Amino acid sequence: MTQYFLSSYIVTIVGIIAAFLWGNHIQSGFGIQAAFIALVLAILETSLSFDNAVVNAMKLEKMPKIWERRFLTWGILIAVFGMRFLFPILVVSIFAQISMGEVLKIALSDADKYAFYLTQTHAPIVTFGGMFLVMLFFNYFFNHEKDIHWIHMIEKPLSKLDHFRGLQVILSLIMLIITANFIPFESKTSVLTAGIFGVITYLTIDGFTKFLEKHEHIRESKCCENPLKCTGLISFIYLELIDASFSLDGVLGAFALSKDIVIIAIGLGIGAMFVRSLTVMLVEKKTLKQLRYLEHGAHWAIGALACLMLISTVKEIPEVITGLIGLIFIVSALISSIKYNIKMNKLIAGKGENNA
Repeated sequence: MTQYFLSSYIVTIVGIIAAFLWGNHIQSGFGIQAAFIALVLAILETSLSFDNAVVNAMKLEKMPKIWERRFLTWGILIAVFGMRFLFPILVVSIFAQISMGEVLKIALSDADKYAFYLTQTHAPIVTFGGMFLVMLFFNYFFNHEKDIHWIHMIEKPLSKLDHFRGLQVILSLIMLIITANFIPFESKTSVLTAGIFGVITYLTIDGFTKFLEKHEHIRESKCCENPLKCTGLISFIYLELIDASFSLDGVLGAFALSKDIVIIAIGLGIGAMFVRSLTVMLVEKKTLKQLRYLEHGAHWAIGALACLMLISTVKEIPEVITGLIGLIFIVSALISSIKYNIKMNKLIAGKGENNA
């Protein structure tokens, strides 16, 4: 167990020290409080992101080992500095029509003003992530080749909907339009645009992934000389986008504890590292194969998260509620998987006794 989380422990120690030093830098005597806030954010991010780890593990187990390592190295840099630090600055820059340099200056020198700008862009940010996750949810359950069902009376009929091409997109856009009806007029365009880009982004990445997986044994590829490497790259981008969509709500919710972008980035970054370590552990221990319904629970949690993100565009939802709903799905799927394994072991033992 320790081997999987050693790097996360190191990052935690370095991060807490960094938060302490940054806290003392911005205000004398604030270091201990800053370190504590970063630790709380890290714990929240880790505890509420198990569904993210399960989905990541599904994708990662199909990737070459080299991309697994890159997911833990490059990926964590993208997760911390990209999604938890630079992305919110980019979004504020686009929607507030201020240069990124100016937004960065505001974020580091005027936390209240930065928090105000970020709150103003909350709706399009979570709509993008919500629509991306909605597509991920539909794509998993709308699959006629899927023969394992957890909530059988719902999942089996959903699997047959795969025969209706484009239904996922239609349903996603209907959800987007319904959401936009509750948005103030001045924000409708940005919300609709962000939602459509969320759908397009998912379709683009998913399409590239499936194309490359289908042609990975063909040596001559228009994409690159080694299709397997290209598949790994696209899957890596796919994983980062999934992680980004999961993190959007957390980044915004973190402002309830702190308005300092550096402390938020440190706290959520530590949490992101633990999620990645958990992902690798799930892959190497082949946990998903041993617990057959865990993937299902994670995707139901994703569907719930996506819906809550869309609802949050018009009504504030505490992050703890979002996390608890996801946790309920995960724990329920875990219990169902354990019960199934016990049942199968008894059947196998019974057959062994009969044969004897």
